[in-house]
Amino acid sequence: MTSPAATVTAPVADVPVMDAPAATGRFTPRRAVLDSVLPLLVDVAVPLASYYALKATGMSTFAALAWSSVLPAVRTAWSVVRGQRLNGLAALIVTVNAVGLLTSLVVGDPRLMLAKDSGVSSIIGLVVLVTALKGQPMMTAGLRPWLVGGDADRAAAWQRLSAGSAAFRRAEIRFSMVWGAALLGECVVRTVGAYTVPVETMVWLGTVIMVATLVSAFLVSGRVGAVPMQRMIAEAVRTEKTSAR
Repeated sequence: MTSPAATVTAPVADVPVMDAPAATGRFTPRRAVLDSVLPLLVDVAVPLASYYALKATGMSTFAALAWSSVLPAVRTAWSVVRGQRLNGLAALIVTVNAVGLLTSLVVGDPRLMLAKDSGVSSIIGLVVLVTALKGQPMMTAGLRPWLVGGDADRAAAWQRLSAGSAAFRRAEIRFSMVWGAALLGECVVRTVGAYTVPVETMVWLGTVIMVATLVSAFLVSGRVGAVPMQRMIAEAVRTEKTSAR
């Protein structure tokens, strides 16, 4: 159907790279939730509903899987076009999704169509892990807008901490490490399922696995990465304001 990598990271096409100026739009928790939930609904609920609707019309399993994968692919590509800036993670997602979809269409195997999304997750996860181990975590592009939220003081604090705080950098790397490991784990589970579980079952079971991966990664990466970084940013802002008085 679709991969958690695409669901989670597609919005990074709309955000600046790490050293770009912070966005000026107003940031609120409600807006942040909506920005995350809406792509999830498109990438998970719509393809799943489309698959069963198309199957009900008499369409073959492979054709239903193929057509139900089109909308998430279009949404991901559109997010890149609308963002007018293609960072490395967004480019990787679009490329891997396109190659996987085209390969599945050429081969014409419904099980390969299901395994395609796992392949996407594995490549994204591997790249995220490698960039984290090299000290240049790719997930930073999607994390920074959440923690900075267009606030100039927080943006300045991020820059200072990123340049001079080893603890901040470690938390930043841990955040990416969790997501990379989660995506690779999801790949293994869904690939095994794609070739051992009946296709009709794996269509909805794959969605369950994907949602479980997303929830687990959000919780763990937040605890070991995002929350400590948020606290350090808040403390840095308070310290800067106190010293300026």
